This record gives sequence, C-alpha cells and structure tokens, in this order.
Amino acid sequence: MTKIYIPLDMAAVAMGADRLAAAVAKEAAARGLTIEIVRNGSRGMLWLEPLIEVETPAGRVGYGPAKAKDVASLFEAGFLTGGAHPLNIGVVDEHPWMKRQNRFTFVRCGIIDPLSVAEYEAHGGFVGLKRAFELGAPAVIEEVTKSGLRGRGGAGFPTGIKWKTVADAPADRRYVVVNADEGDSGTFADRMIMEGDPLSLIEGMIICGYAIKGSKGYVYLRSEYPVVAKVFQAAIEKAREAGWLGDNIKGSGFDFDVELRIGAGAYVCGEETSLLESLEGKRGIVRAKPPLPAHVGLFGKPTVVNNVLSMATIPMILEKGAKHYADLGVGRSRGTMPLQIAGNVKYGGLFETDFGIPLGAIVNDIAGGTRSGRPVKAVQVGGPLGAYVPVSLFDLPFDYEAFAAKDSLIGHGGLVVFDDTVDMLWMARFGMEFCAIESCGKCTPCRIGSTRGVETIDKISKGQDVEKNIELLKDLCHTMKFGSLCALGGFAPYPVESALRHFPEDFRKPALEAAE
Repeated sequence: MTKIYIPLDMAAVAMGADRLAAAVAKEAAARGLTIEIVRNGSRGMLWLEPLIEVETPAGRVGYGPAKAKDVASLFEAGFLTGGAHPLNIGVVDEHPWMKRQNRFTFVRCGIIDPLSVAEYEAHGGFVGLKRAFELGAPAVIEEVTKSGLRGRGGAGFPTGIKWKTVADAPADRRYVVVNADEGDSGTFADRMIMEGDPLSLIEGMIICGYAIKGSKGYVYLRSEYPVVAKVFQAAIEKAREAGWLGDNIKGSGFDFDVELRIGAGAYVCGEETSLLESLEGKRGIVRAKPPLPAHVGLFGKPTVVNNVLSMATIPMILEKGAKHYADLGVGRSRGTMPLQIAGNVKYGGLFETDFGIPLGAIVNDIAGGTRSGRPVKAVQVGGPLGAYVPVSLFDLPFDYEAFAAKDSLIGHGGLVVFDDTVDMLWMARFGMEFCAIESCGKCTPCRIGSTRGVETIDKISKGQDVEKNIELLKDLCHTMKFGSLCALGGFAPYPVESALRHFPEDFRKPALEAAE
C-alpha cells in the first residue's frame, strides 16, 4: 500500500490541504487504488504548501504547491511512483532547503504521523526519557545545564539553572508549565512542533517533571490555534494509553500527567507571570518580581515555565548527550535555532540551523531576498517588539550576545523582511500602538507611555514640532524600557528606537514635505 503524506499543519490547511486530501482519496477510490493518507506535520517549506509526499523506494518524493485541481494530473503522471510532473520537487530530504539545515528539535517534524506513538518510538522517541530514568534527577539537571540550552521564548535564560532553582526550592509540590502562547508576528515554530511532533513536547515535560520532582504539567496554548489544540489533546490521550503518562510510567515509579489549557487571546499572557495568573483562572496581568515563578509560581508553588521549543529540545539532548548539543552554535548561544522566516521573501518557512549564521545569509541566501524583487530595507527580528535591523548590519551573527550588543533581540527566532517601500515611521507607530492595545494596564510606563507614544508619532507624521517630538519620543522610550514591570512595555521601545536610529529620514520626511 502506497503511503501519501499531506500536512495537517495550519499553514498547509489554509492553502487547501484538507481539500487536497479529500480529492486524493476520491481519485484513488475512483481508480480502484489502495492508498494510505497520513496527515503529517509541515516540513517548513511554506512556499510549497500544500506539499504532498509519496513514499517510494528512492525516498519520499514531493509535489507542491499542490491543489485539489492538480490531483487528476498527478495520478495521470504516475506520482504514486514518483513520476515526472511540473510540481515534482524530487526527494524532499534532498531539497536544498532541507539539506542545508541541522534539524535537531525538528528532526521528526513532517516525517512521522504526529499521533502515532509507535512511529515516534521508531524514530528515537522516549529514548531521552529512558536515559533520564537511568541517570537520576540531579544528573538530568546537570546534563541540561552542560548542554547550554537557553530559553527559546525570547529571554534566553539558561534552562538548567531554572530547573535546578525549582528543584532546590522547598515545597510539597512543583509544577511544569509550557508557554505555548505564541503571539509574536512572524513566528510559528511552536505551532509546527505541536502539530507535527507533539510527543516530543510531552516527553520533554515528563523529563522536566522527573528532574524537579513534579507530578503535573500544564500547556498554556493560545486560543488562535484550534488545530494545535485538537492534535495536542489527541497526543496526550495517545501517550496516556501507551503508558507514557499517568501513574508509574513504564514501571519507573514516577507519576506524571499533562493538561492542556487554552488562553483567551491576550498577548501579554506570553509573559510568564501573566500566563500563571491566567492559568489560575484570574485576569492575565503581570506579577511584580520577586518572588520569581521558580520560587512562587503556579498556585504558589515552585514552577518551571519554559517555551515549547526549549522543552521539545530536551529529549534530543538527553538522547544525544549534553556535549553533542553544546558543540553546536557559538559563544554562549549553544545548539540550534529554528528560524521562522516571513514577510516579503521568496522562500518563507522554518529553517533550523546552528547559532552564528550571519543575518544577511538568512535573508538573501536562505530566504532568497524579497518576493517583490525590490531591495531589502529592514528586517524585524524577535516579533512585534523586536528591533528593525538595517542592511548595514547584515554581517551580524544570529546569536543572543551579538544582537544584544546592537540593542536588538532574537526573541523567538522570528524574522519579518521588508523592502524599500516600507515607511519606518509607520512601523514605529505600529509597535507603540500594539503595546497600547495589548498592555495589561498594571504599570504606568507601559499603559500610559505607549498611548502617549502613539500620539507623539502621530504629531511627527503631521510635521508638528518634529525635532521636539522626536526628543519626547526618545524620552518616552527610555521611561518604558527601564520602568515597565515586564517585557511588553520594556521591549516596546526596541522597534521605535531602532527605526529612529537607522532610518531617521523617515521621521523627518513629513516636515520636509510640509515645508515644500
């Protein structure tokens, strides 16, 4: 029986993957052919979605972007045996986009049936957990610490240190919380892993729970991800049925279970303390620190709060060993980063590679430059609160310290590319307005500062006292950066300040036009 892989990934579904799957099944039935359709995760080549793959002796051959209207011609061309067709991209693993990557966290994504425990185990699943049980809890934390893994949610805090802090905190109960509130524009890695390899996240949570002596884990998922919710809930049930969740996991004597919770759509709940408030059934507003969640977290107990990518990487680190992971990357930025490439590019999607690759190589080489064909003007790295990086800084290595040295962030690894038609004054306004809308309102610098920021930029856009208002805007940014309680208000100045610094002409253009 021929296996045909058609993604259930939201990006693929948005481009017609469900209709494609139905058309393939109908055409095969009409021709009297027996096939098996597997709804897998995306390979990350989003410009080719929906990408249909067929298992052949030579490997999995891809056809994309395929539509329902292409199905008849695909069958006529013999695509079940890898036949020639205008949509044929060859063996997917040999595609240049795939071959250039170092897939570590995403090694199984797009390869396996995301809801098959057997396939997950056949591709190395739960090997890391078994090794964790052999090592013992303290050694697991030491292994994670030595790997150099840092939080992939944006802050880049060392994962092992966080785990040890929680494990050492005196308590009768500890929790594992995964932040899946992926709200940054241009980011989709969390969604992809939870749709394409959800068991890796579950395994990472079990390992964490074992290491910190916690018996319950929660995944806080954004409400805008309905497909993820369906797939991940099914994965939890499959893992439980197979004995990988619940009491006495595989005879280890360790009890652990996972619960999925859905947020209500607040961007600020991507901040860990706001997330915890929401998880407890309260309004999602930031908590003052200290105490840190590692000491007083969910329900007042010590809590590990990690991003999806951080937790999903843990099983591979335990399987391959800390040194294997630590040998990847540069400086203090160890391992790999799943880059999420979006905006005005030819080749958008997810590209996992070692830290240290120059920004220019990502934009011009991997992404293929702009889809419009016009020159690149700026790249926003790190979501809507990330800085705008100009072409003059394209030699910047993609790592935490290099970006921090330029007053920029890598955040969750999202990159949104803009060509030379973009107005950076308008983009700066968007950053401030976004903060004003999404602020939880608890602290004055964020709540009032962002609103005044929008008003000030509007005055600049009308050519009113431009130099005076630019100075006022800089002062507002300084107050927000150092006075806000959390990263929402603290990072909102990054897009504004970077636009002012690198594209000053866009702020003075209105005044010049008014003078003419």
